Amino acid sequence: MGKVAVAFAAAAVVAACSVAAVMVRRRVKSRRKWRTVVDILKELEEGCDAPVGRLRQVVDAMAVEMHAGLASEGGSKLKMLLTFVHDLPKGTEKGTYYALHLGGTYFRILRVHLGGERSYLDVQDVERHPIPSHLMNSTSEILFNFLAFSMERFIEKEGNGSNSQGVKRELAFTFSFPVKHSSISSGVLIKWTKGFEISEMVGKDIAECLQGALNRRGLDLHVAALVNDTVGALSLGYYHDPDTVVAVVFGTGSNACYLERTDAIIKSQGLLTTSGSMVVNMEWGNFWSSHLPRTSYDIDLDAESSNSNDMGFEKMISGMYLGDIVRRVILRMSQESDIFGPPSSLLSEPYVLRTNSVSAMHEDDTPELQEVARILKDLGVSEVPLKVRKLVVKVCDVVTRRAGRLAAAGIAGILKKIGRDGSGGITSGRSRSEMQMQKRTVVAVEGGLYMNYTMFREYMEEALVEILGEEVSQYVVVKAMEDGSSIGSALLVASLQS
Repeated sequence: MGKVAVAFAAAAVVAACSVAAVMVRRRVKSRRKWRTVVDILKELEEGCDAPVGRLRQVVDAMAVEMHAGLASEGGSKLKMLLTFVHDLPKGTEKGTYYALHLGGTYFRILRVHLGGERSYLDVQDVERHPIPSHLMNSTSEILFNFLAFSMERFIEKEGNGSNSQGVKRELAFTFSFPVKHSSISSGVLIKWTKGFEISEMVGKDIAECLQGALNRRGLDLHVAALVNDTVGALSLGYYHDPDTVVAVVFGTGSNACYLERTDAIIKSQGLLTTSGSMVVNMEWGNFWSSHLPRTSYDIDLDAESSNSNDMGFEKMISGMYLGDIVRRVILRMSQESDIFGPPSSLLSEPYVLRTNSVSAMHEDDTPELQEVARILKDLGVSEVPLKVRKLVVKVCDVVTRRAGRLAAAGIAGILKKIGRDGSGGITSGRSRSEMQMQKRTVVAVEGGLYMNYTMFREYMEEALVEILGEEVSQYVVVKAMEDGSSIGSALLVASLQS
């Protein structure tokens, strides 16, 4: 019996050792898998790193490209388009005006009533609708007939009280895509962005397309201005504060405009305006510089997009793309480790993770990160531990921090070009005293990414102070413009009538 007991004891020891060995191997394997995703995160952090020194190189590159784009057509990645907007609203405008805004994700319609004083700006009946996805690759006739029908429904709701019988309503068409203007009320489409692909519209006059559709429905609407969304935001900013000289949109896409001296627009020599200046639409989404911190995820996203080798800056900072960059990182982590559980086919679908979901995960302040868990479940990833959810939040943070900091560098580049960054910038024609005197500068900003994603906004504003320095940044004011592009466009039409 003693020998049998000894044998059993020995067997038990061997079994226990085997179990322990299996557990140790599992722990080691688990650690290796965790180390794999940590290494992926570290690589992402290094690739997205944007220290202030690098940002200032981006600032310099932006200012140089702006100068080149003003010097000659095709001389820069920045188109630097003339808008023929040189007189901005002054606050004395009166009357009722309409705006229709076609953006990247939504279209808006609104009516503005002005009483001749800055304090009397009555924005009425704002309607905001998602753009039906089928319209984005339909035909120009289908798209503009839809917009005209939407305007007709809007007009029908107001009855006869808002318009005198027989008097045409003046309409601003806010169009968030690159247009080559021939006047403030006409211009041809250069190319589509933000996922639109109606190729037969390229080269067509956008205002004429809308006016034709409105006429076919018998509407008493006159397209009085064709306005880029950034220009609309600048207009509203200037209406409230004449120190507003720059406007930027961070939404589905991203773009900027600013007020430039006409004598600096070398490619249009002899251009005369009563104010001596003109608003220039930069189309900065296409900006590129070797100093931009680009990762393998950016390269793959660009290669698989419908506009590869185009809109490089926009793909790093705008709402259409940030979610997909995060998705690509999570996908790679799930492929190289099983910390997300069984592979999810949903994670392989481009753009399935939207930037508003990234924002929700990034700003999830629940103890167990329940919003992160919910969104991951929607992506086919369920029941991941808390430390994995924290990892996802960190990925969102890295991608968004880079976007915000690069957005700030873009703004600082504009300020440098016009001599408002404290350095004098590229300021041909300005006296030394003008360059040394720091002026108060207001930057109007709008767009869903900026308005709704707190961390993006905070990273951008923090980086702007870093780049400019405490002394100069106190003269630079960033102001949010709710529905600025639409309201501001209507104000521009009002200024034309006054």
